[in-house]
Amino acid sequence: MELQQVLRRRRMVRNFEPDRRVDPEIRELILANALRAPSAGFSQGFELLVCETGDERERFWLAATPPGQAEEDSWLTGLRRAPLIIVPLSDREAYLDRYAEADKGWTDRDEARWPVPYWHIDTGFAALLMLLTVVDSGLGACFFGIPPEQIPAFRESFGVPEQLMPIGALAIGHPAPDRPSPSLRRGRRSVEQAAHRGRY
Repeated sequence: MELQQVLRRRRMVRNFEPDRRVDPEIRELILANALRAPSAGFSQGFELLVCETGDERERFWLAATPPGQAEEDSWLTGLRRAPLIIVPLSDREAYLDRYAEADKGWTDRDEARWPVPYWHIDTGFAALLMLLTVVDSGLGACFFGIPPEQIPAFRESFGVPEQLMPIGALAIGHPAPDRPSPSLRRGRRSVEQAAHRGRY
């Protein structure tokens, strides 16, 4: 599929065909393409938690869903049918360590030197590459957040080290009919609205 076609087709899918697994070759391609993401200083400070078995996915949803939310949110029903969940985790320490090396010279590891937390940004790049690979492979995906109050339960359930921060999760599978997000009624901004040429 051509890049422009992939970009036009990319959308968040919130309903998946039950009992249809993701081909292992496609799963590995999704993971491999995530590793092509750019990273400051080539720090490569992100990791990927893959939940694929029924037990792993059930543990994910139990840990990541606030009590009572499953009954309140109908979109969660379709999302939970996804046969593959990938959680991108950023590693701040990898960046602070990398920039304290001789060729960078920030020996104090001071986080204040960073204009923005590149560990989260670069992990987001990896997530986007996975989303585009999913579309290119004829599948669907939804990127969604893990509520902050659920992160301790998520860490405990999967043994996630404290230095790793989940920036969200991707539910991946074969798309099933679902209703468009009501947010789409807002419309997509035009280039003229978003781009400021030369100055504001």
